[in-house]
Amino acid sequence: MRHGQSEWNASGRWQGWAESDLSDLGRQQAFEAAAAIGSVDAIVASDLQRALQTALIISEAIGVGPVLTNADLRERDVGEWTGLTRDEIEARWPGDLDRWRSGELLCPPGGEQNDHIVERVERGLRAIGVECDGGEVLAVSHGGVMRLLERHHGVEQPPVFTNLGGLVVDVHDGRITVGERVQLLDPSTDHVTAPPNL
Repeated sequence: MRHGQSEWNASGRWQGWAESDLSDLGRQQAFEAAAAIGSVDAIVASDLQRALQTALIISEAIGVGPVLTNADLRERDVGEWTGLTRDEIEARWPGDLDRWRSGELLCPPGGEQNDHIVERVERGLRAIGVECDGGEVLAVSHGGVMRLLERHHGVEQPPVFTNLGGLVVDVHDGRITVGERVQLLDPSTDHVTAPPNL
């Protein structure tokens, strides 16, 4: 699942590997989403603070821990776009955002390319699959890498993940299968929805 709202999410800044704490709303989202998680055997998070903070809030609320971290679940490194808003990116690199979204531009300047990201994230998922073999694991990650994973597994033009939006992923014998999305919060209110089947 994607982490709760961060301070930079709230101000519209591209984060990538930069650290940005959860906003007050993000902490509340994580707490409310915990009620919809159900039973899990383990919780693993990206090592970036917004994901780790989300995981720790959920861990405390549902009594599952300790939270493990896996750097392979990190968001895409957005290079020189880090910390900038869309308007600032457009002013410095006119048209590059559209070229990047269309696939014409392979990555933000100085950033990570898609094939490397998919390889990294799948390596992380396989490691979790080995470590938690047969268990149900909540992995707290980032929307960009989750969408990229969907595209890599055949989902065309997946929509943006909302905060605390999730994706069912099965790891079995090293094979990764991407399933349905789940929504832990009502996207119109950013508050908890009916518990999904995870």
